[in-house]
Amino acid sequence: MILSDRRIREEIERGRIVIRPFRKECLGSNSYDVHLGPYLATYSEGALDARRDNPVDEFRIPPGGFLLLPGQLYLGVTAEYTETHAFVPFLEGKSSVGRLGIDIHSTAGKGDVGFCNYWTLEMSVKLPVRIYAGMPIGQLIYFEVSGEVENPYDRRSSAKYRTVSAHPARSRMFRNFPPRRRPGRR
Repeated sequence: MILSDRRIREEIERGRIVIRPFRKECLGSNSYDVHLGPYLATYSEGALDARRDNPVDEFRIPPGGFLLLPGQLYLGVTAEYTETHAFVPFLEGKSSVGRLGIDIHSTAGKGDVGFCNYWTLEMSVKLPVRIYAGMPIGQLIYFEVSGEVENPYDRRSSAKYRTVSAHPARSRMFRNFPPRRRPGRR
C-alpha cells in the first residue's frame, strides 16, 4: 500500500520518515517532490570495469545550468537528505522531467528500510537538456512493509552506501567481488 500525504506527515512527526529540508508545498497527494542537488559527476574513463573503483570527475552545477548530452551517464544527487525507518521508499522521475527526456535512474529506484542518506541519481537524456541545481527532479513514494524487518539497511555490514554524503556516490559494485590474487601467490 502507498502512503497518502496525511500518512507521510504523520510518519514524519513520528520520526519513521525523515526529509530534510521538508517543505509542505512539496508534499503531493501520495508522494514528496525532491530536487536536484548542486553536484554532478561523470566517470573519468570511457570504459568502466565492474571489478574496479572507477574514478569520477565531480563538479558543481553552474548558476546558468549545465547541458546534459545523450550518450553520457551523469551521477546527480538529491538536495534532500532522507531516512526511512519503517517503509520502502521508491524514487521516480517527475512527469515533467520525463517529458524533457531525462531519466533519473537506470535501475536503482527502490530504497531499503533503513536507508539514511541523499539519493544518488543515475541520469541520462534522449536529447540535450539544460538542468539547474534546485529544480524538481523526482518524487518519493513510500510503501508499507508486510512483516517485521530483521536487517534494515543502516545496520547491515554489507551495505555499500551508508556513508552520508551530499555528493553523488559512484558505483561500489567492486565490493561484491572477492579480492583478486596476484599471479604466483597462494
